Amino acid sequence: MGQDNCNPQPGDLIEIDRTGYQHWALYVGDGYVIHVTDEGATSFTLSSSSIRATTAKVKKEILKDVVGNDKWRVNNKYDRYCTPRPVEEIIRRAEQWIDREVAYNVLNRNCEHFVTMLRYRKGVSAQAAKAVSSAAAAAGAGVAFVTEVGLPAVACSAGVAAVAGVVVIAGVAGAAAGVALLRMMLHRSASRGSFY
Repeated sequence: MGQDNCNPQPGDLIEIDRTGYQHWALYVGDGYVIHVTDEGATSFTLSSSSIRATTAKVKKEILKDVVGNDKWRVNNKYDRYCTPRPVEEIIRRAEQWIDREVAYNVLNRNCEHFVTMLRYRKGVSAQAAKAVSSAAAAAGAGVAFVTEVGLPAVACSAGVAAVAGVVVIAGVAGAAAGVALLRMMLHRSASRGSFY
């Protein structure tokens, strides 16, 4: 159920609103997208197996089938921070991954990381950074918990949390910590090279 103002062009990032999260895909033209998905789940649902998955499959599917009844939009939000690759290179690189199994982790190798790596050379995920930042803020407030995705959030000391190996400082400036984490992820992914 795309909005009337959605007119994707090849190489565009497609953000799909799911219940509780956003799924990301890369538009490659002629109504198709390439995206990372749990092989056992349908294209438009999030199963507990995909949350805990360590591998996923790259698929080329029709955009309307991937979207289902969810809302979606073109969202090249990182264009203001990163220069996109040429469209032909984005499409060529994306097509090389079709039907391949890839490493998957909801916090550092998810569908958003995959498509941003293809478009920008940097795998980033604002929603993963927000999840880590939220866990850090909860730890900073003295709350110990296990997240819905089954990853422990451990309060290391006042205002510091470790989530899936990522340490984040939280506290009064929780929003600033989220922005700082996203910048760190952009920098770290650029210095490390490809996730895939």
